[in-house]
Amino acid sequence: MEKRIAIIGGGIVGATAAYYLSTLPGSEQTKVTLFDDGTGQATTAAAGIISPWLSKRRNQRWYRLAKAGADLFPELIHDAQLGTDVYQQTGTIVTREVPTDLETLFDLAQERRHDAATMGTVTTLNAAEVQAKVPLLSRAQPGVFITGGARVDGAALVSGLLAKATQKNLTIRRERVSLDAQGQVLTSLGARQFDRVIIAAGAWLKELVAPLGINAAVRPQKGQLIELAVKDYPLNENMPVVMPEGERDFVPFGHGKLIVGATHEDDGKFNLAADPAVTADLLGSAQRLMADVTADNITGVRVGTRAYTADFAPFFGPIPDQEKFLVASGLGSSGLTTGPQVGRLLAGSALYGGTPDWSEYELPLTTYLTSSAE
Repeated sequence: MEKRIAIIGGGIVGATAAYYLSTLPGSEQTKVTLFDDGTGQATTAAAGIISPWLSKRRNQRWYRLAKAGADLFPELIHDAQLGTDVYQQTGTIVTREVPTDLETLFDLAQERRHDAATMGTVTTLNAAEVQAKVPLLSRAQPGVFITGGARVDGAALVSGLLAKATQKNLTIRRERVSLDAQGQVLTSLGARQFDRVIIAAGAWLKELVAPLGINAAVRPQKGQLIELAVKDYPLNENMPVVMPEGERDFVPFGHGKLIVGATHEDDGKFNLAADPAVTADLLGSAQRLMADVTADNITGVRVGTRAYTADFAPFFGPIPDQEKFLVASGLGSSGLTTGPQVGRLLAGSALYGGTPDWSEYELPLTTYLTSSAE
């Protein structure tokens, strides 16, 4: 008997779930429909850094999830036959000005290498060595270089995964939908019933699950980044990503393209308008590390909406007592790192059912989802 699954939200979680729902055993008996109008999606506005190993976060569940996501990426990119324009292990450089801080960072990297083979090799670089690897920088800082770090183009990743899934069992509907109290998906063509519904709509989860009598403790946050046209270095198209101390992240994509950002604007909420003051702040960060960069170098501004929880931790899985619905939200600024692992887990749960134990990655869902009657 054919199983019908809906996915609401086509960002990193929804797209990865759709891909695995088209490839996992049993997918040949599954029909998947993805709904997304594209408005405000964090993934397509992001150019991400896959390098969670030196994070200052103390949340070990988050770290295990992020590490699993980083480990999954090479396999996912290979299996989906996506190219280096989507994902590239260029390495990442995390800088520190104070020598003792650099030593502490290096020691942490060495410690975490023991159970994170994807990290590759770890070395310290002086400022001149950093500049040699990233000649865009005219004011380089010393740092720790991790060869396994990577950059990913969120929009290209989502597009590639969805294209693969549509070749098998996925239909994409570019529209905004809602749910009713009976759990039906309300579409432009009327109400539709599905066997399972994956709700991967980020900060919009709150309004989607409200008709089910559920309050989701998640809030929106605005993120903005800029694209710059910079000098091209034909012999060095795969420069490492740089995470400079006290500045915005630098994500070189080769061929004279550089991404700088992104911001974390709690007051911005669902506002998708580019803020000139924020653009100027991002440009200022670039100018402090690069010579001769002006506003004329800006070729684009991207704005998206992230989802956050009070403890900055993600949550995902079947809704307690309403297992037909699976949710994911709260991924924040690490969504491109953690999202593929979350999407893969949700796809398996939607296909095979059961009560998965994901406590190694998250707190109980009741931490974030409560009955609105309470």
